[in-house]
Formats: sequence, structure tokens, C-alpha cells
Amino acid sequence: MSTKSTYPTWVTDNSPIPDPMGFGERAVEFLRRLRHPASTAPKRAFQLAPWQERIVRRIYGPRKPDGSRIVKQVFLMIPRGNRKTSLAAALALLHLLGPERVAAGQIIFAASDREQAGIGFREAAEIVRQDKRLEGVTKIYDAHNAPKTIKSALDGSSLKSVSSDGRAQHGTTPTFVLADEIHTWRGNDLWEALQSGMVKRAGGLTVIATTAGRGNEGLAADLYNYARGVALGQIENEEVLPILFEPEEGDQWDDEEVWHKVNPGLPYGFPDLDGLRSVAKKAADSPSERYSFEQYNLNRWFANSRDPLFDFATYDARQFDDDPADLETLPCWLGVDLSRSGDLTAVVAAFQHPDGQVTLKPTFFVPGEDLKARSDRDGVPYQEWADKGLIRLCAGPIISEEDVEDEIRELCATYDVREIGFDPHLAQRIMQRLYDDGLPVVEVRQGPLTMGAAGADLERIVNGKLIRHDGHPILRHHLASVVAVRTDSGLVKMHKGKKTDRIDGAVAAAMAVYRLTLGQSNMSAYNDPNSGGLFTF
Repeated sequence: MSTKSTYPTWVTDNSPIPDPMGFGERAVEFLRRLRHPASTAPKRAFQLAPWQERIVRRIYGPRKPDGSRIVKQVFLMIPRGNRKTSLAAALALLHLLGPERVAAGQIIFAASDREQAGIGFREAAEIVRQDKRLEGVTKIYDAHNAPKTIKSALDGSSLKSVSSDGRAQHGTTPTFVLADEIHTWRGNDLWEALQSGMVKRAGGLTVIATTAGRGNEGLAADLYNYARGVALGQIENEEVLPILFEPEEGDQWDDEEVWHKVNPGLPYGFPDLDGLRSVAKKAADSPSERYSFEQYNLNRWFANSRDPLFDFATYDARQFDDDPADLETLPCWLGVDLSRSGDLTAVVAAFQHPDGQVTLKPTFFVPGEDLKARSDRDGVPYQEWADKGLIRLCAGPIISEEDVEDEIRELCATYDVREIGFDPHLAQRIMQRLYDDGLPVVEVRQGPLTMGAAGADLERIVNGKLIRHDGHPILRHHLASVVAVRTDSGLVKMHKGKKTDRIDGAVAAAMAVYRLTLGQSNMSAYNDPNSGGLFTF
């Protein structure tokens, strides 16, 4: 049975592309008349490779009976070095000065920061400067500390660069948007402003041109997953054109045939094949280099950190709908990771099945105040998660210790909780209250020795196919954000991939599984050499 693929075979198979009104041909002819400073063709003519030409024809050729363009959004995901910026700049000029222009059109180059946005802008500006005809009908404003703009004297249209780290572009009515490297954008504000403005005028086009990103949450992941759904036929939307040059299942990262498949420019000299071979040699001996090579040079979208601890194909296959009543009969260990600055708190329950399987059930807490800014910073949909009951919002700017304590007491009243593991550094008061009421509080200090063993225990449970879970997206996101560093003694250090990543759920899960493992080995807080012991004063 064949497996459906996201690969855009139409780009290279010479199959017919509808162009009933000749608009695709018109667009190609305009681009071929442009000039590029790096071109090796006579008169520095803009060089449009056959695969690029077919992309242009596929965007602008298919039309509705009234002549309006069918495609309104393009998701072009392509590895580094395939000249996506040059193509995007040429398309922008097609809308600024070419046959796709409209009166007073607004062409936007949008990127994560001013420097990145300026790359596409300068590419377009250099193309204009190569042709006196275009230079004569435009003014280029490229001051270092001022908005970068190209203004057209033909009809009042303009091209400008904006960044997601600046003020949102509310009030704009863009006719063409290039969203560059969207996986690096911070928050959704710029995207939402540009898309809401685009519906004010007919015929708008958004081209998302990006390399692969990482993770399953956030704007880029949402757009990527939607494009995949369209490519696979799971979503019907003829207005979205997915062009996903990414490896397919079974493709090997060191297979040069795969390199050629996902890098359509290779037959035409870009990127450089010898350069790819050099990078691949380094990647063969370095896991981090390999992940970088696969992401940026082969365009593989990873759902996890650069140096993952867990096998997520295994993890995802271990999703089950456990009956809560059945869990009540199983011994349970709790791991609690309290927040240092009020950002996020996780309580994870680990249930031991008689056959050695372990079910994880998490609870998460986040301050409800300023939730939008928190979501933008962390790149995750806290409000959406809260609406679905996946995370609890605490009133105010910090997490209520009482809310966390109430949840722990509820878990102890419902399940056969054997131990509640805390790092005492942040939990003295809550541990004291629970201890005074006879609840089984233990110390699990988050030092390298204890957490190294805890991380190894969690890795064994997950990768050994003993894990059970209900698919909780926050827990998966935290596990996927773990960067693993292994010591010579075999211990595992769990770190965040970047400052804004959250791994609280992974830490709490490791604490719970660590205490569960000690319990199954008949070790306790009294005889475990790594334990801080029962909580005492």
C-alpha cells in the first residue's frame, strides 16, 4: 500500500499547469526581463531555473472564471542555499512594478527582526538598481535607522520591510506579503495584523518562504501542519499552495539522492554539492551537527530539541485512554516542580502497572495575568490550552501555592499516593503543611546526581516502550524541549534548548518516575544513598 507524500512532484515532472488566461506566462516573462547583480547570464538577466519557473506558473496561472487568482497563500519550505530570497524578491517586484501590481499596492517584506527583513529588501533594491527603466520610476529609501522602502511612481505602490520584533502593522492593507523564515518569528501579532489587513483588498497574496523549524507549537508549526494537511489531501483548500521540499519517511540523511530531491537547485549549482558533502562529513561524527544538517540543509522539521533525550515515535505510539477508575487501584508517585519566578508549575503523577508499564498524568499551572505576552515569549498557546482544560490559570502575576497544594491533596485523596517528591529549595512551606497532615512528602533535590539518575530512569521508561499517557500536548512539548547531555558515568543532564523553552513537566515526570523506580527496587527514602530522605525538621 502506497503512503501519501507531501513532496511537490509537480515542480519537476513537467505535468501541465493550467494557465487559461496567460497570467502565468505573463509573470514568467516579467521575471526573465529583470536583472540581478549576481547573474552570470548575458546582460545580468535574472536567472529563473526550470523548477522556479514552474512554481511561478503554479501560483499565477490557475484562475477563476472572473480572472481572479486562485492561490492566496503559498507555503514554500525549502533548504538553505536554494535562492528563495532572490525568487521572493522578484515576486515582490512583480507586484510592485509588474503586471500583478494594483494602484497604491502595499508590498511587505516581513521577518523576525530588522536585519533579516532587510535581506529581502536589499535583494529587491539591487534588482531595481540593475535596470535604469525600473530605477527611473522608483525611489529607494535604505537609511540605516529609518524604514526601508521602495516607492513606485507608476501608481503609488510601495514595498517596505517590517519585523516581528517591532510594532504590529495594524492599519496596513497589504497586497503582497513575504513572510520570511517564519519559524523564527516571536509571537503572532505581526502575522495577525498583516492577514487581517490583507482581506480588505481583493487579490492579496502571502508567500511564506522558510526553512524547516522545530517544535509542534506556535505560529510556524500551525502553518506548517496546515500546509502538510493540504499537501496530503486531508484538508481541501485550493487557495493554499504547499510546496514542501522535505524528506519522506525512510529517506536517509546521508543519501545524496535525498539531497538532490529536497534541494531542487542542486542540478543548477546551488547550493554547492561539495559544500554539502563537507558539512555531512562533520555531521556523521556529531549528533548536534547532524540535527543542524537535517534541519537546515535537508529541511526536516523536528518536533523536538536538537539533542533529544526521548524517542518521540515511540512516545507518540504509547498514547492510551486509561480508565481513571483503574488508576485508582495502582500505586502512584507524584513529582512536583515548583516555579522559581512564577512562570510555570508542574505536578506529574506516575502510576505503576503490574506489568512494569507507567502511566503519566500531568497538571500544569500558569499565572493568568499578562497571558498574551507570556504566550508570545514562550511561543505556545496558553489561552487555548486553558480553554481546553489543559492548564490551570492562577489569578494574578504569580502561581498560587494554595492552588498547587489543593491539587496535591486532591490527588492524594483520589489515588494510592506513595510519595510526593519536592525539591525543598522552593517548597519548604508547602512541604511542611503536607507533612504535618501525614502526607508522604520526600525530598528530591534537583542536583546533578539525583536528577541525572532521574533523567536516565525517565528515558528508560519512554524509550523502552513502558510509558503510557493520554497525549497531553503540554507534557509532550516539555519533553520535546529537553536537551540531553550525558556524563561519562552514564547520568543524564536535562537542559532547555533555549531560554524561553519550558521543561517543567519533564522535570516533574523524571522526579516521579525516579521515586517510583526506587520504590519498585525496594529502596526507600531511608536507604537510598542519593535521596534527601523523608522530609524532616
